[in-house]
Amino acid sequence: MTTAALNQLDQLKKFTTVVADTGDFATLKEYQPRDATTNPSLILKAAVMPEYQHLASKAIADRENRGLSGPAQISDILDYLLVLFGVEILKIIPGRVSTETDASLSFDTDGLVGKAHHFIDLYQQQGIGRDRVLIKIASTWEGIRAAEVLEKEGIHCNMTLLFSMPQAVACADAKATLISPFVGRILDWHKKSTGKDYAPAADPGVESVRKIYTYYKKFGHKTEVMGASFRNAGEILELAGCDLLTISPQLLSELKKSTAPVERKLSPQAAFGSSLTKLELDEKRFRWLFNEDAMATEKTAEGIRLFGADTQKLEKYIEERL
Repeated sequence: MTTAALNQLDQLKKFTTVVADTGDFATLKEYQPRDATTNPSLILKAAVMPEYQHLASKAIADRENRGLSGPAQISDILDYLLVLFGVEILKIIPGRVSTETDASLSFDTDGLVGKAHHFIDLYQQQGIGRDRVLIKIASTWEGIRAAEVLEKEGIHCNMTLLFSMPQAVACADAKATLISPFVGRILDWHKKSTGKDYAPAADPGVESVRKIYTYYKKFGHKTEVMGASFRNAGEILELAGCDLLTISPQLLSELKKSTAPVERKLSPQAAFGSSLTKLELDEKRFRWLFNEDAMATEKTAEGIRLFGADTQKLEKYIEERL
């Protein structure tokens, strides 16, 4: 079969690991990604679908008689539900699943480490080793410090809600396994602040990920870059060659329907010749540079609030079913 006859999704898979951004098992079976990412918003969407309500029932049945009550009981059941979704996803995909920590712990290093240990224990009780799980943590200074601790223990982290170079560099310095820069949310902010539309090649989110990828390859960082939160297929195609891209079902479908040629846009070889200089960070420098970036500070804070709100909706859903 010639490359021209392949759909864009299959062409993309030749030089980028495709990850599905969904908690829906049918989607995973259809598009056959290597990995899958979940978050409170995606699990909320899936948990209320009739075909997945048995998982909520199982989570409640297995955990409701553990001597806990009130918020502690709800939290325990929710953690178990997130892991049950992860276990089912891992039956479909060959790679790893990302499971997200509570947004309320975003500024609590010890709390994040404890939550990660709890998730890993729950997965191990289901026969899943830590090599198949990525713990998702917001890219706050405290979150990055938690990742540094966990990575030394062999617990792999996916750093989410990442919008800036200081966040990316700090994550690489902490030796996080993976970062998930949010392409579409960066675009949203710039469109709102300028009133302009952007072609995919000039998309501020695309440019941000391109720069981070180039920095990582130039300076030999092992942390992988996984572009996330896409608004259109053009953004994805401009990042062809990125280590990984996590893509929504709608955009996976769009890529699968087109046979237009896909050109590799990012490569380690091109990065080596870049003029980027090394960024040295300590906590004070990180906080100052992050604070200077209005888009990154606003979108990180907004993302934490949104994931927090969806976690509360999931907790309410569990409470109503108890």
